[in-house]
Amino acid sequence: MNNEDVRRRGLMLLGCGKMGSAMLQGWLSGGLPAEAVTVLDPHPSDWLHAQGVRLNEEMPADPAVVLVAVKPQMMEEALPRIARFGGGETLVVSVAAGTPIKRFEDALGAETPVVRAMPNTPAAVGRGITAIIGSARVSDAQLDLAERLLEPTGQVVRLESETQMDAVTGVSGSGPAYVFHMVEALALAGEAQGLPSGLAMDLARATVTGAGALLDASEENAEQLRINVTSPGGTTAAALEVLMSEEDGLPVLMCRAVGAAADRSRELGK
Repeated sequence: MNNEDVRRRGLMLLGCGKMGSAMLQGWLSGGLPAEAVTVLDPHPSDWLHAQGVRLNEEMPADPAVVLVAVKPQMMEEALPRIARFGGGETLVVSVAAGTPIKRFEDALGAETPVVRAMPNTPAAVGRGITAIIGSARVSDAQLDLAERLLEPTGQVVRLESETQMDAVTGVSGSGPAYVFHMVEALALAGEAQGLPSGLAMDLARATVTGAGALLDASEENAEQLRINVTSPGGTTAAALEVLMSEEDGLPVLMCRAVGAAADRSRELGK
């Protein structure tokens, strides 16, 4: 990341848990001077102490960016702390789940440029995907900057409307938990067929992570990869007949699950 405005005016990170740490590590590795970053975090890790950033010191007078990475339940405390930066040239980027742009505008002023982002937990290892949307006051250059700031955590995609954020929450925001549960379910199914629990979990875990790596590396889409390993009349076909059932198969369950997550996201955002 080589933005001279950020280097000159500084960047403030509010909250530095797993997500904030992943971003900070990427910024520093990308050449952002540690002294240009101010981090406010009530419980800084040993790793954070060793990075050389301005930790829990006085806030910069006019930072180029304030990135809010606190838990949603901490927003009531966090927003007043950054109210002084509202309505000016400071870009506010939020990775706080369930917090709509309007809440920031109500607290900081309607003139404040705000980018809302929805990352997911693989961002902690640089393999996440983050969806972003900017307020009416966000310029193209500011949206580009927000994307660069989030790139250390993985892929970044742009939404057409903030209303899409609830669906994003249901698919990618909550999605890693679905995959983790699939590993649990696959391991339990192996146990039901007589495998020791440890072996069943090893097989399930390696199968899911390996299939994900194959999907990531392949030029073929998920449908074609499924077809490639499905011999007519074979064992995989027998299993997929159950999983792809139009009445009670995985597509039906997944639509219900994503719908439930999206509905809850809409409720929390009110």
